[in-house]
Amino acid sequence: MRAPIGCGMQTVAMPSRSLSPRARPAAASANIAPPAAPDYAALAAFRYALRGFTAFSEAQAHAAGLTPRQHQALLAIKGTPDPQPIGIGALARQLLIRPHSAVELVDRLVQLGLVERQEAPEDHRRAQLRLTAKAELLLRDLSAAHVQELNAIRPTLIDLLRRFAPPDAAPDP
Repeated sequence: MRAPIGCGMQTVAMPSRSLSPRARPAAASANIAPPAAPDYAALAAFRYALRGFTAFSEAQAHAAGLTPRQHQALLAIKGTPDPQPIGIGALARQLLIRPHSAVELVDRLVQLGLVERQEAPEDHRRAQLRLTAKAELLLRDLSAAHVQELNAIRPTLIDLLRRFAPPDAAPDP
């Protein structure tokens, strides 16, 4: 099964297994060849680049008066690919948190005037989440900064990802 991840106007499919918060079996138990020495260096460099972007993102969220999790929630609400507004359960899955944690997060976002809850017309037990105008402005500025940062580190990320291409893979254009 593949889970869509929105990015601008494009939707990128990511394997849902990569989104699981649970640990996966070690490579040895999955009959996968052990990494070679250059693989370790590439993995370390890739993880470093991801941590750098995460640190940038967290600093931007804090500068906007949000926690990183609040920023991620606003982005998940805005970026849902479904035509219907996102609910608590879907938000929890997007953020890899438990539903009760998502409820607490949404409660805080409602208190801050960033999110509104509405009853779902087809199921009055389900809440649909919508961003307020205040949240839309915050998220617009945060997202613009994130897109700019991603464009700046894009060549590095592409170079790092190419290091993981299988030997028989066709070269990227």
